[in-house]
Amino acid sequence: MNLLLDTHILLWWLGGDNRLMKGAVELIENPGNDVWISAASAWEISIKRGLGKLRMEGDVSQMLAGEGFGFLPIRFPEIDRVEALPSLHRDPFDRMLICQALQYGYTLMTADEKVLGYQAPVMDCRSTGT
Repeated sequence: MNLLLDTHILLWWLGGDNRLMKGAVELIENPGNDVWISAASAWEISIKRGLGKLRMEGDVSQMLAGEGFGFLPIRFPEIDRVEALPSLHRDPFDRMLICQALQYGYTLMTADEKVLGYQAPVMDCRSTGT
């Protein structure tokens, strides 16, 4: 299975956050699955760090490379999909992730209710507290 991590899922993963459901952790850890990080997420993390909205030590690209995840660049086919995407969500980073999931058939792992409303391969990864 190809899994594309939404930015907050990536941050939860990196921080060992218990909001990430156990089943999602197992999917990410499963060596039979390919886990992908979009350039959109790396870009979003860098912007938030620069604005002081996110505190993380170290270089983003080095941190992500250490996880062994694949890196998904932003290409024109995904960009072309954005204008046709319904306006359920205004966040440009999330919209790009949705388009990438659609373009490549990857399952977008998210906890964003707005993202879950799209007709795209998405997975709700919020922990239920159990």
